[in-house]
Amino acid sequence: MGDMSNSDFYAKNQINEDGHAAGFGCSVMELRSLMELRGSEAVVKIQDDYGGVEGLCKRLKTSPTEGLAGAQPDLDKRKDVYGKNLIPPKKPKTFLQLVWEALQDVTLIILEIAALISLGLSFYHPPGETTGEACGAAASGVEDEGEAEAGWIEGAAILLSVVCVVLVTAFNDWSKEKQFRGLQSRIEQEQKFQVVRAGQVIQLPVADIVVGDIAQIKYGDLLPTDGILIQGNDLKIDESSLTGESDHVKKSADKDPMLLSGTHVMEGSGRMIVSAVGVNSQTGIIFTLLGAGVEEEEKKEKKVKKPDGAAAMEMQPLKSAEGGDEEKERKKVSAPKKEKSVLQGKLTKLAVQIGKAGLLMSAITVIILVLYFAIDNFVMQKRPWLPECTPVYIQYFVKFFIIGVTVLVVAVPEGLPLAVTISLAYSVKKMMKDNNLVRHLDACETMGNATAICSDKTGTLTTNRMTAVQLYVADMHHKAIPESGILPPKSLELLVNAISINSAYTTKILPPDKEGGLPKQVGNKTECGLLGLVLDLKKDYQPIRNQIPEEKLYKVYTFNSVRKSMSTVIKLPDGSFRMYSKGASEIVLKKCNYVLNEVGESRVFRPRDKDEMVKKVIEPMASDGLRTICVAYRDFPGSPEPNWDDENNILNDLIAICVVGIEDPVRPEVPDAIQKCQRAGITVRMVTGDNINTARAIAIKCGIIHPGEDFICIDGKEFNRRIRNEKGEVEQERMDKVWPKLRVLARSSPTDKHTLVKGIIDSTMVDQRQVVAVTGDGTNDGPALKKADVGFAMGIAGTDVAKEASDIILTDDNFSSIVKAVMWGRNVYDSISKFLQFQLTVNVVAVIVAFTGACITQDSPLKAVQMLWVNLIMDTFASLALATEPPTESLLKRKPYGRNKPLISSTMTKNILGHGVYQLVIIFTLLFVGEQIFDIDSGRDAPLHSPPSEHYTIIFNTFVMMQLFNEINARKIHGERNVFDGIFRNPIFCSIVFGTFAMQIVIVQFGGKPFSCQPLDLEKWMWCVFLGLGELVWGQVIASVPNSKLRFLRRAGALTRKDEMPEEDVNEDNEEIDHAERELRRGQILWFRGLNRIQTQIRVVNAFRSSLYEGLEKPDSRSSIHNFMTHPEFRIDDSTPNIPLIDDTDEESARRRRKFSSQPSSPNKNNNAIDSGINLTIDTSKSAASSSPASPLHSLETSL
Repeated sequence: MGDMSNSDFYAKNQINEDGHAAGFGCSVMELRSLMELRGSEAVVKIQDDYGGVEGLCKRLKTSPTEGLAGAQPDLDKRKDVYGKNLIPPKKPKTFLQLVWEALQDVTLIILEIAALISLGLSFYHPPGETTGEACGAAASGVEDEGEAEAGWIEGAAILLSVVCVVLVTAFNDWSKEKQFRGLQSRIEQEQKFQVVRAGQVIQLPVADIVVGDIAQIKYGDLLPTDGILIQGNDLKIDESSLTGESDHVKKSADKDPMLLSGTHVMEGSGRMIVSAVGVNSQTGIIFTLLGAGVEEEEKKEKKVKKPDGAAAMEMQPLKSAEGGDEEKERKKVSAPKKEKSVLQGKLTKLAVQIGKAGLLMSAITVIILVLYFAIDNFVMQKRPWLPECTPVYIQYFVKFFIIGVTVLVVAVPEGLPLAVTISLAYSVKKMMKDNNLVRHLDACETMGNATAICSDKTGTLTTNRMTAVQLYVADMHHKAIPESGILPPKSLELLVNAISINSAYTTKILPPDKEGGLPKQVGNKTECGLLGLVLDLKKDYQPIRNQIPEEKLYKVYTFNSVRKSMSTVIKLPDGSFRMYSKGASEIVLKKCNYVLNEVGESRVFRPRDKDEMVKKVIEPMASDGLRTICVAYRDFPGSPEPNWDDENNILNDLIAICVVGIEDPVRPEVPDAIQKCQRAGITVRMVTGDNINTARAIAIKCGIIHPGEDFICIDGKEFNRRIRNEKGEVEQERMDKVWPKLRVLARSSPTDKHTLVKGIIDSTMVDQRQVVAVTGDGTNDGPALKKADVGFAMGIAGTDVAKEASDIILTDDNFSSIVKAVMWGRNVYDSISKFLQFQLTVNVVAVIVAFTGACITQDSPLKAVQMLWVNLIMDTFASLALATEPPTESLLKRKPYGRNKPLISSTMTKNILGHGVYQLVIIFTLLFVGEQIFDIDSGRDAPLHSPPSEHYTIIFNTFVMMQLFNEINARKIHGERNVFDGIFRNPIFCSIVFGTFAMQIVIVQFGGKPFSCQPLDLEKWMWCVFLGLGELVWGQVIASVPNSKLRFLRRAGALTRKDEMPEEDVNEDNEEIDHAERELRRGQILWFRGLNRIQTQIRVVNAFRSSLYEGLEKPDSRSSIHNFMTHPEFRIDDSTPNIPLIDDTDEESARRRRKFSSQPSSPNKNNNAIDSGINLTIDTSKSAASSSPASPLHSLETSL
């Protein structure tokens, strides 16, 4: 089904064009054209053509209250007539397409051409036998021992190895894409929606919804289909994803009942009849257009296909100016994506640098070889250029060219993108088991650098099972829920009615699944707690709800983040009105002027009574960590009818019934998880909508704050007072005074959360730019989740909007899963570093050997095919082996790396250079005096096509052995001594090392001519292995050299402080000018399900395909629907900050670590700001010289 292209799918849906024939009263087309209408014209049309919504329900054979009967044949028939609710995904690329893409790699193309030329020339024999004399040394040995026949082998072997590389790459891409599809489908299956069938409210997977279903919609939903509103309370929809208008649209059954798929419910609740699904819904129509558009686009793009891959990246600077402009144009169209992940930015930069160096080296190699040959032959020996010798000379030049290309192949780290991809994919797969569903791959690795986590309280730190434990009613504070007999009957009745009617009717308490389990809470958890209170008072809420069904509710003021309360108005039998209200106690009590006394009569509630109530009831409840809810009511006369839209006057002058204390216990595993975070150098802050005392009590229970520490707990009001200037604008300097010590922000609005996250991210007062993770579950958390470096949404309690804005979904809503994400993120970073350390050693050595060998002996000691084999070991296999190391707890014992930390720390530089020196010494010794040591013929200065020599085979074999043992060294990058630690926990690593060893034996013993190998005897093998084992010993020697002795390493490649200032920060300031507008516009970035499905697929599959070479936007990254409605406001410049590639802070951090380990753990261990303060006092003298006045460091000194 999924493989059908859009057009077939469409055709299939149109077969039953005529719905009437199938027994339904309207066809697909009628419904489609109906959904095109908006507002009053839609109401008129429904009234005229169908006789109102009821008439439409009749025609679609459904009941507005009972829903469909849910019989399978009926559902199947509806699916046939009106289509299924899914938008067919784009066809995955076939394996052959992937092979074709892998072949586009420029280095490979060069190699293929060289190999073909070499093949062609080896079959060409110059006429006449005399040439041997005339062409001089050049031709000698060509006809020797009939070896000329074997001339084709080298070319063929190169082609074969190219095929290998291509197949491996294509297979990786293919398995990537397959894995990703699995992930996508898992995300989709998890999305459910509430539908009424046969009078029962059930949760259905979105794909099973059919036309004619009655769906219940509520605050925070993402509409899965088009529909027409039957009944709604105070419903407001954010349609920006379709219309681009950021204002919320009011919907009501009599004014504007049209609801469109992919839009977000921002307020209220209601019921709708589903009128269009899948490709016939508004989103689907846009998609189908897009699908057609994409295919045309691709056809156009094919004509101007550009090379991609490593070499294209290096050749970028060499391209003509027009090429550059075309790139820019393409950038403009591409979707507004999050800035490139830190790691990818660093890697791209590194790959380009290495690539350029490799290109330079290979060019020099070729030039030197050609000049040497020409000068030697035509100048020194004064030979004329004979026409019949031309092929021989050309053959030489081709050989030189091949040597040059092999240098390039070895220099370019094609393995880097592979390592990143494998390591991320592996982590993502494993993170699924740890309850982290990763939506954006780079989030996985950003999480490892997180320095701050802003967490919600409810549901993340606590269990989100609310139970009422205290009650203040009729002037009595009950510390436990009382018997219902004690309460005055009048108060009791009001209380029960107020709670039963004034709560969403979708909220229920169901009997437990298992015998003896806890009752199941469905819907809003706070309301469940209140309904639980009704049941504890031995009353039942259901009969009351049956008596006053949802249709009879006169007016509902739904809960939203501004009101922080919910009220419902009902019409009493005598024609007057009664409004029940509930909400956060300090907010509702302010509006109460009366309170029910001990006999249930109302008495005046004076301000001083309120203060006393707050001191005696609310604060004690809050300091026990309870959430306090006040329940109140008010009566209105029937005539004149009050103006219900005048909210301020309606929600006022209330009569308080009671205050309930609801407990939400802390999850048992949270305190431990928070302690781990603090040990790992991550500050945990709690941002909650709760009362400050409740928040503080919970924070102490969790261990976010410890009594006696220097921290701040404030509420939203105070927070805004501190960070805003007289004009009410947020000032970064004021923000910087608040956030380092802030641990708890209570009674915060979504905007406060966003302001806090932005303030921490933009802050420059600490050395390291802070990397912030945020958790959220509500619709209103969208902006903060979007702004954060990593957004975590709750899988169970989270609304669709929150999930849409997030990077990772916590499938168990548990804070301790975040700690797992940190561990995996750090592991990704370390895996990449391990791989880099290994890869760069090989690169440096192979390039230098090939280069010097070629210059001194006119022939590279490592042949083209051997180089390709080494390349395969060190790229593909090593990336597999090193990228799949499982994480260990020790990863959580160090501080985060931060954004500006170079990829290659000084320890790694020391290892790379150290091992490089060892390998070069060994290889050059073997190259120049090897024949004497082993007493064999020298392999140097061998003529063209001469048979392989034992001498060069030993060099090749030793080289590979050294790489194998160095791979074991590369498992540790922080200078640990025991490199074998935990090696058997990683079976992939072991099997790859042994597998490579076995292959090497086969190649040396039986490789013969194609691999230029001569079989070796046991003694020589032992020597090769022995020299390889030397790597492990040498590794220990290197580990003993302290970094501080190698002062010079720190200068290599470190950039100046000024370059490090990430440019994004600067850009963002210009963009944030109209803050409010951007807040609203976020709606456009919060994308909807269907679109996201395809778009993410495209994006990730691309990210995999070109995980490194993102600079070259691929043609198909255009196909996201984003571009077609983007607003220029969102184009965030994709500027990667300049990152030093070699560390210059390692020494300081080592000192810092030493200082910390000796010092008893300071109470500020988890307070980065203070830490850096301590260090700075030591380091300022040293860094003051180096920090330019404009640098963040400088401003810190002055503030100190």
